Amino acid sequence: MKGKRAARMLVIDDEESVRKSLALVLKDEGYAVDVAENGEEAIKKSKANFYNLALVDIRLPDIDGISLLPQLRETVPKMVKIIITGYPSLDNSIEAVNRGADGYIVKPYSMENLLRTIREHLQKQQEAKKYSEEKVKEFIEARAEEHERKARAKRR
Repeated sequence: MKGKRAARMLVIDDEESVRKSLALVLKDEGYAVDVAENGEEAIKKSKANFYNLALVDIRLPDIDGISLLPQLRETVPKMVKIIITGYPSLDNSIEAVNRGADGYIVKPYSMENLLRTIREHLQKQQEAKKYSEEKVKEFIEARAEEHERKARAKRR
C-alpha cells in the first residue's frame, strides 16, 4: 500500500478472539482496522467514520448480521460488505445478497482466501471510484465548454 492511503475496514464480530485476530492480520497487510462487537456499535462507527469494507458476522448478540447490512452507512464509493458465517445456508446467502452483501464467506475460512476476497473487492471499489471521478470530470468539462460557448455568443 505504498503511496496510497490504507483502506479502512470495520470488523464486526461478537467474539473477541475473532476481532483481535482479524484486526492483527489486516493491520499486518497494511489496512487501517476498527472493530465492533455488536450491531449497535457498528452502526455508530459507520456513521462517524468512513470505511472501505466491513466484515460482518452473521450472528451478533443484538441483531442478525444480514439485518445490519442496510443499516451500515453507505459511503462513496459504496462500502463493501462481506458476511462471514459459520451457519451457511442457501436462504442466508440469497437474503444477504438481497440486503446488500457484496460477499459471503463460510467459517472456517482460510486467511489466504479471506485476504484474496478483500483485495478483489477493494480493487473493484477503486475501479468504480476512478470511473465515477472520470464521469464527474467529463461532466464539469462539458458544462464549462457550454458556458464558454454561451459567453462567446453573448459577446457577439
